[in-house]
Amino acid sequence: MNALPRSRGPLSEAVLDLVTAGPPAAGRLLTEPGPLTDPWGEDHQLALHLCYELHDRGLPGVDPEWEWDPGLLALRRDLERAFLAAVRAEVEPVRPLPEALESLLTEPPDGSGPSHFLLAEGERWQAREYLVHRSVYHLKEADPQLWLVPRVHGPAQAVLMAIAYDEYGAGRPDRAHALLFARMMADLGLDPEYGHYIDLVPAPALAVVNLMMLFGLHRALRGAGVGHFAALEVTSSPGSARLATALERLGAGPDGTLFYREHIEADAVHEQLVRRGVVEELVSAEPGLAADIAFGVAAAAAVDDRFAAHLLDHWRAGRSSLRSPLPDSPLPGGVGAAPSRG
Repeated sequence: MNALPRSRGPLSEAVLDLVTAGPPAAGRLLTEPGPLTDPWGEDHQLALHLCYELHDRGLPGVDPEWEWDPGLLALRRDLERAFLAAVRAEVEPVRPLPEALESLLTEPPDGSGPSHFLLAEGERWQAREYLVHRSVYHLKEADPQLWLVPRVHGPAQAVLMAIAYDEYGAGRPDRAHALLFARMMADLGLDPEYGHYIDLVPAPALAVVNLMMLFGLHRALRGAGVGHFAALEVTSSPGSARLATALERLGAGPDGTLFYREHIEADAVHEQLVRRGVVEELVSAEPGLAADIAFGVAAAAAVDDRFAAHLLDHWRAGRSSLRSPLPDSPLPGGVGAAPSRG
């Protein structure tokens, strides 16, 4: 990320104003951002994303000392609590863990997700938008999940590390999944720089990654983080197969399909590892985490369903799913359009 994103309201504007005012100083306070409103909204999700980036890649031109500034952490706490409450309201009551895990093994019969759409009728501009949305996570895959490693122990920790080892290329830097995703973006004419498209990425896509960071950064939510990770790994392989085929149909070269082809095989193996080696071992060691793991599974599905609905609603109406079309998009406003600040 070479530049800070534009604010989308009083919350994100307050965060940006604070971190760009110089290094943290005793007594410096946040500009009063006003009451929290919609936790699913653009302003809320961008403000939370900015706070999390300070724990991750950092923000351009921002002193890294802001990561632990008490005032900013207090705002992040409020943002997190509102977001977490909204997610809980969306998924409750949560099914028992065995039912939650079993549900991951069967795909919905209607075949209505984005990968189905792109395979059956998607156009190249829609596939490129999909990669822009997913770049917020996949260009740092699987950094959010690594926060879980020191928070689980015994066999579950060992297996979790084995899965993470694969995500980072299994000792081969050129096979790291983040790099494969960057190569895929370049193959489809997109800029693979981390954070390049953040101004175009709307709240539903930010919420997907913010949920991962929320679960990863809080030890109290480690069970939910494991459940979320299980949901990602168990459901990934079939969707990856559809996406690889869709991208090939839409003109992608070998680099443009390798990322998803890699996930077809890798995540088929990871499915067994995460269910038996991570979830079952963790519940055996800490039975009290079963309900939290089930919540993580449900939360992952709820946030991803919101993202999927956003994509399909826009695409079926012939509109860009981004906040503004890509500069070379065939849609109206695609040539040099600037994203809205609102």
